[in-house]
Amino acid sequence: MDDFFTGGGGDLVIDWTTMPTYNTIMSIAAGAGLLLLVSLGRSLHRDERFRSEGWALGAGVLGVLLTLTGAHMTLTWPFAKYFPFDNIIFGETSLGLGVLLLAAAFYLWKRAAVLADAEDRAEEVAATAKPLSVFVFGLGLALFGIAAAGIVFQLFAAPAEEPVSGAFAQWPWLEASFMSGLFALVGLGAVLFPFALRSFSRTRPLSGTAKTMGVVWAIAGVAFLLFGALNFYTHIGLIVNTMG
Repeated sequence: MDDFFTGGGGDLVIDWTTMPTYNTIMSIAAGAGLLLLVSLGRSLHRDERFRSEGWALGAGVLGVLLTLTGAHMTLTWPFAKYFPFDNIIFGETSLGLGVLLLAAAFYLWKRAAVLADAEDRAEEVAATAKPLSVFVFGLGLALFGIAAAGIVFQLFAAPAEEPVSGAFAQWPWLEASFMSGLFALVGLGAVLFPFALRSFSRTRPLSGTAKTMGVVWAIAGVAFLLFGALNFYTHIGLIVNTMG
């Protein structure tokens, strides 16, 4: 709270002209992206009627949103005046996920015919994704670091002026634990990703590693999606309450 400044009456005032905020759409896109990856893996493994172009469009839309917003936040640090750490937490992670989704979209679109004729689409995609798994693993470790920082430094706490979330402002550990837990879940799935690829095939049952990865990404994806939707109300309310 020391990063904020107050008006003459002691009420919280934020100069929003110096802090473009768009982690609302980032949260929705990140949650949808995680759910898309889980659904894509399920579809590949079950060998359902697979339309590669449809998955490519989905990954491309989300990838563009996350790459643009994540790159802008990473390169310009719009939160520098009040929450400089949020530029790292939300900007760099969104950029990483966005670029990965764009790569997936490009592959699924360009190789649609190959995947349509492949005897084992799951194994084909797993073999292609293997080189990128090192980066995904690294992002998972970074997310563990973010989760730890959230707990140790009690980040993510909303000010009292923010609707809904602000009701818990006197317990900063609560939102810190919630958000850190979400980052840790995504990080766990990312760390498991390279190992889940090893046995990913339509002809073999899903491994325990792959199932765990799918479950934690699905839980985190739903949570980020819903939390981002809620933030469209809470962030608008925060802006209204702190314009001065």
